[in-house]
Formats: sequence, structure tokens, C-alpha cells
Amino acid sequence: MNLKKSLVLIFILLFIDQLSKIYVKTHFTLGESVEVLNWFKILFIENEGAAWGAKLSDIMPVSDATGKLILTVFRLFAITGIGYWLYDVIRKKGSSTLVVAVSFIFAGALGNILDSLFYGVIFNDSYNNVATLFSEEPYGGFFYGKVVDMLYFPMVDTIWPEWVPYFGGSNFRFFEPVFNVADTAISTGVGILLVFNKKAFGQEEIKTEQED
Repeated sequence: MNLKKSLVLIFILLFIDQLSKIYVKTHFTLGESVEVLNWFKILFIENEGAAWGAKLSDIMPVSDATGKLILTVFRLFAITGIGYWLYDVIRKKGSSTLVVAVSFIFAGALGNILDSLFYGVIFNDSYNNVATLFSEEPYGGFFYGKVVDMLYFPMVDTIWPEWVPYFGGSNFRFFEPVFNVADTAISTGVGILLVFNKKAFGQEEIKTEQED
């Protein structure tokens, strides 16, 4: 798989990701949901932190704003590293499986970092109102945008039986995390590397053995 095909794949994933986020941001108020199927909903939330909404300020003695800035800078370094990895794999003519996987990961990481970098300066907030694109009253600043999540799959939503120790009578929901297309792209890329590990890296191992 060459660079051109990789860029096309990345562009398609980014386009779908950003289009879905902008649509939700400009048509939903924060917390609003629409049921697509009984096990699938569009639920608009905003993620100020890392995976599963975790904040750096929850584990370090820093303010929310400082934690957000550190996280965004870290993401910039991460996307630079992933981008170089993708370039190196293509330059060394790595397997198509590896190129596709890294392209998915790069597109997903880039999709979420665009939210962090720019959404704070192009949108107003979504509390009790639908946000406006290129608003004159943005909710944040450059580097302080919130990641938009909307895909929600509560495939099981029930209550634990009373006889179950500790959990009895409490709510049980599976799958509870809310995520976006960029998260899906990253998970897909990582999944490809895990499931098709030998196919992805086999070609590089052969080249290494030949060089030795």
C-alpha cells in the first residue's frame, strides 16, 4: 500500500469523523440523545480528558486547565510519532496490513486532536442550547477544545437481581462508554495489529533476517 492510498484512507476517516462531530455539535444540546435502535443511541457528550473521560487533574496536583493543556501537548507529540511511524513503514515498503492499521490509528488520533486544538475557538458552548459553528463567543481557546463523543451502545440495560452480593438492585449497563468515529478508528487499527500481528510485521521480520 503506497502513500497516496494511505492518505486517501486517512482523509476519508477524518472526513467522516469531523462531519459527524460537527453535525452533532450543531444539532444537539449537551446530553441530548436520539434512539436509533434499542441497543444504539446517538448521545452527545463532551470529553475534556483522555480515554473514558479521565482527567489529568484527577491524578496530578494541577488545575483542569493545566491538565487539559498538558494532555493536548502530549497528543501533539504522539501524533507526530505516529505520523513518522506511518511514513517509515511506507518508506520501507511494509506490509499493506501494517500500513492500513497505522493509517487507522493516525487518522483517529488526528481526528481527536483537531477537537482539542480548534473546537474551543470555533464553537460556543452546548449547555442548554445548540452550538454555532464559528461563533463570536467561543467557549474556550486554542489547545482547550473538548472532544465530541456521540456513539453509545447500551446493548444491555438492566438491574442486577437482589440476590447478587454487593451489586443486587443496582443498575447494570453494557456497553457503557460513549465514543466517536476517531476512537473507533484507533481501536480498529490496534485490533488489526493484535489479530493480524504476523501478517502485519511478518514482512519486516523477513527483511531483518535477510539483512542479518
